[in-house]
Amino acid sequence: MTSADRWMLPEGVDELLPERAAIAEQARRSVLDLFKFWGYQLVIPPLIEFTDSLLIGTGQDVEVQSFRLTDQLSGKPMAVRADITPQTARIDAHSLNTQGVRRLCYAGSVLHTRPKTLMASRCPIQVGAELYGDQSIAADIEVVSLMLETLTVLEASFISNGELGLLDQLTIDLGHVAIDQAIKAALAEAMPDLDSDDTTALFAAIQRKSQPDLNLLLADLAIDQDLMMIFQQLPTLCGGVEVLAQAKSLLGALGLQVNAAIDQLTQIAECISARFPKVVLYFDLAEIHGYEYHTGLVFAAYADGNGLALANGGRYDNIGQVFGAARSATGFNADLKALLAFLQSRAGNGLSAQAADIIAAPNTNNAADDASLWQAVSALRQAGEVVIFNGQQGAEPAGRQLVNRDGQWQVEIL
Repeated sequence: MTSADRWMLPEGVDELLPERAAIAEQARRSVLDLFKFWGYQLVIPPLIEFTDSLLIGTGQDVEVQSFRLTDQLSGKPMAVRADITPQTARIDAHSLNTQGVRRLCYAGSVLHTRPKTLMASRCPIQVGAELYGDQSIAADIEVVSLMLETLTVLEASFISNGELGLLDQLTIDLGHVAIDQAIKAALAEAMPDLDSDDTTALFAAIQRKSQPDLNLLLADLAIDQDLMMIFQQLPTLCGGVEVLAQAKSLLGALGLQVNAAIDQLTQIAECISARFPKVVLYFDLAEIHGYEYHTGLVFAAYADGNGLALANGGRYDNIGQVFGAARSATGFNADLKALLAFLQSRAGNGLSAQAADIIAAPNTNNAADDASLWQAVSALRQAGEVVIFNGQQGAEPAGRQLVNRDGQWQVEIL
């Protein structure tokens, strides 16, 4: 390994240098303060856990994203967390053993074996909020609303001119896992011997909305006309709220579970539209966001010109069953790094720390001057100002300075 190679980071692993690190920390504090005002209590789960605890009940997609290692003390297999949501569910169900409604939140690093997307970090900073013990639609509406408020707070905190209007550019993509589950169940009942690879290919074509591929696959299936029509038209069930009426007409025969899911989406859409009238609601009933452990409503927030979700979440009831408590649950999370990168791209230099905000204090060799200067610097720092001793060559730039005028230290513009 050459000397240059020693300083290389693994692909997809990044570091935050002072300016971005300061911005990320301020954003983390702003988000956690918002969660606190909404009644969510902070938890800090461990970075690693035994695989029996960390990965049980989470689904294969979380497992393949998790780095494995062996505990040198016990010899048991361990994993580095790839998602904090299952840890929070464990804390609610086992550590807290809550009976009623519980609101928890978190902010911490996770590690992925592979980046979720081409440009994504393998070590995101995940922030999120989870609501346990409430099966009502009101709980789902709350977490969607909190997600939108989180995006608004971040924009307000770091866009100095306040003119971007992120909510004017946001689209919330809503779906429901029950619809996907009902369609798969209907296919399994109609063709119990269908190969799993064929099933995967069929639903992959639906997700891609590739009608030619879908028609080719359906041509080899001996299923009744009603189910055939569902598969042929499912990729078209995407758009505004009018899609829900179309879905009820097409999918209603699949059972009460599907009808209830469509009714839930309708009620949630009405409430979110009333609270956030500028946000566009989009429904894609063939697309499922999130992880395999989701069981109900799923949602994601997108901004114009940005193909990746800014935040996403959904309902994941009964995930705590493996820890002794089958709790209802709903929540959302976001990658703080990706969010800030998006906001910074929209704001130009609006997120950058400005040298004009820094006050430079001189280094003194006189004990009396130093004592009074120290008092002045301490008072400024307690008042929230950034003050550095800037008497050395190559020191950080500053827009203001402390000068001694007739025995009094005063802040002046450079």
